Amino acid sequence: MAKEITEIENSSNKNKKPIALIKKRDRGLVDFNNSKISNAIYKALMAAGKADYKLAERLSEKVVQKMDQQFSVFDTNRIPSVEDVQDMVESILIEEGLSETAKAYILYRHERRKIRDEKKKILNKKDLDEVDKSFDINSLRVLASRYLLRDNNNEIIEDPKSLFERVAILVTIPEILHDTELYSNTDVVVQNITEAEEYYKKIDDFHLKLKIGNHYLNNYHFESMIRHYIHLAKSGHMKISFKDLLRLIAEGHLSKYSDRIIEYYNLMVSKDFLPNTPTLMNAGAKLGQLSACFVLDMKDDMSDIMKSSTDAAMIFKSGGGVGINYSSIRPEGDIVASTSGVASGPISFMRIIDTITDVVKQGGKRRGANMGIMESWHPDIEKFVTAKTKPGIFENFNVSIGIWSDFWESVINENNHRYTLRNPTTHEPIKQIDSHQLLDLITFSAWKSAEPGVIFFDNINKYNPCINVKAGPLRATNPCGEQSLYPYESCNLGSINLANFVKRNIDGKYEFDWQRYEQAIRLSTRFLDNVIDMNKYPVEEIEHNTQLTRRIGLGIMGIADLLFTLEIPYNSKEGYEFMNRVAEALSYYSMEESVAIAKGRGPFPLFNQTDYVEGKMIPVAGYYEIPKRHQSYDWDSLVEKIKKYGIRNSWTTTIAPTGTLSMIADTSNGVEPVFALVFEKRVTVGRFFYTNRIFENVLKENGLYNDEILTKIANNYGSVRGLSEIPEKLQQIFVTAIDVHWTDHLLAQAVWQKWISNAIAKTINMPSDVTVEDIKAAYLLSHELGLKGVTVYRDGSRHEQVLHITGTDKEKKFIVKPSAYVTDYIQSNIKEDYVMKQVEKVFRDTEVMEVAADNTINISQSKLKMNMTASPNEYNEYEACPSCNARLIITEGCNMCIECGFSSCMSG
Repeated sequence: MAKEITEIENSSNKNKKPIALIKKRDRGLVDFNNSKISNAIYKALMAAGKADYKLAERLSEKVVQKMDQQFSVFDTNRIPSVEDVQDMVESILIEEGLSETAKAYILYRHERRKIRDEKKKILNKKDLDEVDKSFDINSLRVLASRYLLRDNNNEIIEDPKSLFERVAILVTIPEILHDTELYSNTDVVVQNITEAEEYYKKIDDFHLKLKIGNHYLNNYHFESMIRHYIHLAKSGHMKISFKDLLRLIAEGHLSKYSDRIIEYYNLMVSKDFLPNTPTLMNAGAKLGQLSACFVLDMKDDMSDIMKSSTDAAMIFKSGGGVGINYSSIRPEGDIVASTSGVASGPISFMRIIDTITDVVKQGGKRRGANMGIMESWHPDIEKFVTAKTKPGIFENFNVSIGIWSDFWESVINENNHRYTLRNPTTHEPIKQIDSHQLLDLITFSAWKSAEPGVIFFDNINKYNPCINVKAGPLRATNPCGEQSLYPYESCNLGSINLANFVKRNIDGKYEFDWQRYEQAIRLSTRFLDNVIDMNKYPVEEIEHNTQLTRRIGLGIMGIADLLFTLEIPYNSKEGYEFMNRVAEALSYYSMEESVAIAKGRGPFPLFNQTDYVEGKMIPVAGYYEIPKRHQSYDWDSLVEKIKKYGIRNSWTTTIAPTGTLSMIADTSNGVEPVFALVFEKRVTVGRFFYTNRIFENVLKENGLYNDEILTKIANNYGSVRGLSEIPEKLQQIFVTAIDVHWTDHLLAQAVWQKWISNAIAKTINMPSDVTVEDIKAAYLLSHELGLKGVTVYRDGSRHEQVLHITGTDKEKKFIVKPSAYVTDYIQSNIKEDYVMKQVEKVFRDTEVMEVAADNTINISQSKLKMNMTASPNEYNEYEACPSCNARLIITEGCNMCIECGFSSCMSG
């Protein structure tokens, strides 16, 4: 009998198959993945102070072996559930004598259950799908509060999966219409436009009636398809009628584009790339406005001023922000010939836009943002500089001073600092001022209130390929300053999450995945080019001018988290060299892909009028300023391709603010260092800490994770510098914004700026005790480093703190000094004597401070107050988030809430 049983079991073992499927909690089936068990056990081991991944893998193998025995021998039809697997893990941990790890795993299961329940509550769902599970709770809160569509009762009517699908479908429509069977870039074909226009009346009839593969087009997708078809047909590019297009879709002949929908969908769901906020909100939805930033003109004419004001209102209503250069308006007190009256000046017209912004909410969800610019030669420049020094004035505006080379030449001239102010309408000289006094006024205002910023129009236009066409030089930017635009031009932005592009080697160390990064750049470039065609522009002139240049702004986020993973200090030689290569790749591959798009669809319409044609000018400073032996890519070959085929997009790269997008992707902001590794949050039921996820894992792996150390880090301004409990290597790797000297902040921005065709949103963080001279030196150095603009933030100005720290025991246990690399770089590369004198003084002051402090500095709360001009009561005030009333921080040149994702900037 025993022999017969053994034979039956042996027969069963021969016939059994390894476990291939797992039953999810929603009863669906997914492929069995052993690594998920290993990762879960590893987390439990870390929590128990036994971080050993090889042990986790060995225990995982035991779990699989036991599951094979239980589920495959006598009942081949039974598929294990997730709960079965987790029960088995507990059993193995106990059998192996790992009681503490088993306890940690049980707590982990309980915590995961709480998280699942919280996610269901946020999304108002009974079951979670794989996309819901892939986003953390904070990400889902941001998506639910700002992005997911709602009905008239404000109830959520879509989930994240549906959101990303509706965006992916919309941006695939241009791919369909440019299919070679439908579209010709060379022949001129006449189609019946009226027939296509008739379908506007039938939009609702086609809601969810057509599909590409398994992806149904809603009525707004259909409307966008009509609009783009008509645009292409008017240019004579469509080979078939609109009715024939619908027939091809209905018969499934274009279902191959389902693959492209899936590509775009996966690009976003994986959090490898996210488009700017308006695209996520409005793509495939009623509003249909997809751009983050716009620039309007404001001439010295009342009808033009009123038109610009009306257009601004339409932009705010559609969900965008506006930049306006007010320099063309005559100064206050000037005589108006037509009425013999006295001009009220440009600042008065800023008040009109400020009031409109208060009244009109963006897309019905939040107030818009503005950039007000005045150039340094304007007679009202001193009034403009000080316009925002008092709280409550122009709160809907960022303000910046536009600088040209003549001003800087006056500043650095040792013998003559006279600078001429001119009437904008007559161009006649009004008076001369001392350029140093104006620069001192600008820097004092920035020291006091963090504004104005400075925009270097000479650097912006140095490599402007469109400068010789009708539009001339660029003279305005979007609200956050990173995107210079011509009047009535818009830009579509998006950001690649660098933190995702790592792969693990056999030794357990991580390296950057350059091949996958290239693929993401190429696909994201196509994505953004398609957004231009799908956009429902708020003003007709904006559509026309945006189509002329087809400017896009592909950027990045997550550099700080990526450097943490790669164990590269942000402000180190290795860090700067790595960022340089990442930035170069971004522009090179985006431009190369733009050329590939131009081969099939044609270059941007103004191409033949630009300096691109003869290869004289591409908008990338590094091509001209970095020796070829230090370049990683064959730029000369790319220039030849542009001359031969054209380029689809006049500019391709921008580093935009990514505050909200970073929260969705659970990564660090833009090119910024993290603002804090640990910060404290107090709620009604107690207090807890937010900890950077990568840093938290490293603390656990090193057995350092506990409430005591988290409290010390939070009270050390979120930094590990100067804490004896933290190994020196980790102190070097895990740097925060406050750890990085402002000269290193500037150099980091300059490294990126060499290869980014537009500009960069970044905050140059400074401690509260810096002087006005420090800020002046920062402005001078910024210009010499080739930056296109700079935003300086001194901790404590504007009343809110740069770090979101609520503890009362703050004690800064370190001083910040320039890195050796930035010191050498500045001394080797800055040639202007006046600039070097100012910067060297900063270096000397830092050295004196370091000696006096005996390598350690304790800055108490009272000392911070003494360094402030504000009263103690004012110091304790802060700017509250308009959505949730939490404290705002300053990052990427924007106010941002780390509780709900609100950002005063529009792009992210």
